[in-house]
Amino acid sequence: MNKITVNITQKINTRIKQISPYDPGKPIEVAAENYGLDVNDIIKLASNESALGVSPAAVRAIRENAESCFRYPEGSAWKLRNKIANKFNVSADQIIMGNGSNEILTFIGHCFMNNATSVVSSEHSFAVYKMVTQLYNARSIQVPVTPDLVLDIHKMVDAVESDTSVIFICNPNNPTGTMIKNEDLDSAVGKIPEDVLVVIDEAYAEIALETMPDSIRYITEKPNVIICRTFSKAYGLAGLRLGFGIGPENLVQALQKVRQPFNVNLIAQIAGSAAIDDDEFITQSKQNYQEAKLYLEKFCKDLGLKYIPTTTNFMLIDVRDGIEVTEQLLKRGIIVRSMKGYDLAQYIRVTFGTPDENQKFVNVLRELLNKE
Repeated sequence: MNKITVNITQKINTRIKQISPYDPGKPIEVAAENYGLDVNDIIKLASNESALGVSPAAVRAIRENAESCFRYPEGSAWKLRNKIANKFNVSADQIIMGNGSNEILTFIGHCFMNNATSVVSSEHSFAVYKMVTQLYNARSIQVPVTPDLVLDIHKMVDAVESDTSVIFICNPNNPTGTMIKNEDLDSAVGKIPEDVLVVIDEAYAEIALETMPDSIRYITEKPNVIICRTFSKAYGLAGLRLGFGIGPENLVQALQKVRQPFNVNLIAQIAGSAAIDDDEFITQSKQNYQEAKLYLEKFCKDLGLKYIPTTTNFMLIDVRDGIEVTEQLLKRGIIVRSMKGYDLAQYIRVTFGTPDENQKFVNVLRELLNKE
């Protein structure tokens, strides 16, 4: 019998070979092992996670329902969808749940992208938009940002072509922290053709440090808009992977066709149902982030460091060589995010932590930069 010599990876779809895997913030345990550090001495300020941990209401609900895990979750997450619907004054049929809001983006790819379509997004915006576009073999149109790293929403609208099926608008934008204001967003959405799906990704909406545009009203005013939200950032449920989309009912029905059964696990549904009412936790988190923003801005001004004014719980700081500074911070037990993958190699992105974490970051960064 002849020995098979063909490498199975040769059969992988060509478009998949061209995709670079998403590179998340380094886990604390990995940093500890790589650099011989105690996990208790490491602070992670790399992934825009909740500085205050998990919503206490969610923790109580998780503990009370842990023994229910032998049951399958409710397939349509009806209880959680109804709570979300009440919060945003929409119908439960206008809501689709995802295993993180990232999964909503893949639903959109399934339904709206192929090799005959193009997708508009911004440079220096969430990496998953381009990944999804590549995954479904669509053509990516990336629009430059303004000089101060704000999404140029008007140029994005101008970039829409006859074959464009989706436009991604991240607001506030990750990784720059900048926000498109209500007037500009209104103007842009009004000009986008109704056969182009407008995806407004508002992962940081609940903890935004400036007034968010009133985007939810587009759901009733426009047939082609979907809003994406997540429980990862504001409510501290990043580890449970829970997100949702709000859109016109016929659009949501289409997306439901590609959603896998039981895509949102039981504990995530229970935790989300409890967390969404925890307004006190959101208030405390925003206060912490506002104070952290002022603290880090003052630090940057004192050292003459360029930074991008942020509207959410993280900040870009120009340290000239973000790759090297990220590595040096890692060796000292501080995990931040190099922006090399976003073509902003001179920057690091730092998530606002607790006051003690922020102070440790500032002290170590000051020491590193003074040595230079």
